[in-house]
Amino acid sequence: MEKGGFNIVTNSHHTTLYIGLTADVYSRIAEHREKVFPESFTARDNLNKLVYYETFQTIEEAKFSNNQLKTGSRTKKMQSINQFNPEWKVLFDVIKYW
Repeated sequence: MEKGGFNIVTNSHHTTLYIGLTADVYSRIAEHREKVFPESFTARDNLNKLVYYETFQTIEEAKFSNNQLKTGSRTKKMQSINQFNPEWKVLFDVIKYW
């Protein structure tokens, strides 16, 4: 079974939040940071600061949890970030070896 995860990235001012689902959180965040897809929403809005992530044993588990957070309010997303990462530090190096 394929592992899965999701992440929340933001810009330097924390004005926009983007939630993404992926099988490889580290590689996906690297793509955001390098703007591999320059026309994407994350590239256009400079969303490259990883502030939250969750990993799961299966992609199906990740999808379920991702959808719950994605359909919630901005307040709910910010509460999740504040509990996980109260200083909104960049977490890219933390997941390097996941």
